[in-house]
Amino acid sequence: MNYLNYALIIVGGFVAMFAKTGTSQNQYILMSGIVLLMIGVYRISKTIPSKTENEKDDSNSMDFKK
Repeated sequence: MNYLNYALIIVGGFVAMFAKTGTSQNQYILMSGIVLLMIGVYRISKTIPSKTENEKDDSNSMDFKK
């Protein structure tokens, strides 16, 4: 599943750069590339654990040990 996320980022970045380099810039192609890029980044960021959740879990576990 991570391969799909990385593929979305790569394809989205490539499409966004390709749409930007043309002389007659197509706004819809540029927007679709940015949307693909953002979807890939969002899906990857969902899998990264929160730093504050880990700190809360650690402090709660210490309270039970006392």
